[in-house]
Amino acid sequence: MRDLPLATVIRGGSVWALAFTSLAIMGSPGPATISLTAAGSTFGVRRSAGYLVGIIVGSTIVLAAVATGITAALLAVPGLRPVLIAVSAAYLLWLAYKVASAPALREHAAATGAPSFAGGTAFGVANPKAWVAIGAVYASSHLAASPAADAVAKVGVLSAMIVLINGAWLLVGASLSPLLTHPVRGRILNVGLAGALVAATAVAVVH
Repeated sequence: MRDLPLATVIRGGSVWALAFTSLAIMGSPGPATISLTAAGSTFGVRRSAGYLVGIIVGSTIVLAAVATGITAALLAVPGLRPVLIAVSAAYLLWLAYKVASAPALREHAAATGAPSFAGGTAFGVANPKAWVAIGAVYASSHLAASPAADAVAKVGVLSAMIVLINGAWLLVGASLSPLLTHPVRGRILNVGLAGALVAATAVAVVH
C-alpha cells in the first residue's frame, strides 16, 4: 500500500460522501453564507469579491487548524472561545447594520463601503460555525488508510467545497440585486437580510 500512488489509496465513494456531507453542513445557512448573500445583493459580485476571498482564506485557515490538530489545542486555551465569538458577533452586527442602512437603489449604494478582504478573513477565522461545521465534516469520514494521505485528501476536497459553497451564496445574493432597483422592495430585502444575519449570529453564539 505504501508504494501505491496517493490517488490509488483514496476511497472514491468516501470522497463523494465527504463532499455531500460538507455541502449539507458547511453549506447550510449561517453567519458567513448569509453575510455573503447580503453582500452580493447590496454591493454586487465585483465589489464583494474581496470579501468572498477573505471568507475563503479565513475558512481555509480554520480547515488547516482542524487538519493539523491545532483546533483542539486552541479551544483548550481558557477564555479563547468567548473572544472568538465576541469578535465574530461584533463584525456581523456591524455588517448587518451596513446592509440594513444601505440605500435601496443600487446606484446610490455604490457610495457606501463594501465589506473588505481583511474583514472577510478575520470573520472567516472567528466564525464559530466554521470551527464546528468544518471540524464535524472533517471527522465524518476517512478517505485513505494512511493518516497523512487522509489529511491531504480531506484538505483538498474541503478546500474546493469552501470555494464552491461560498461562491454560490454570493451569486445567490447577486441574483437578488434587481429587487434593489425598487425603493420599497429594496428596503425590505436589505432589512430582511440584515435580520437573517443577526438571527444566524445569535444561533451561532448560542450553540
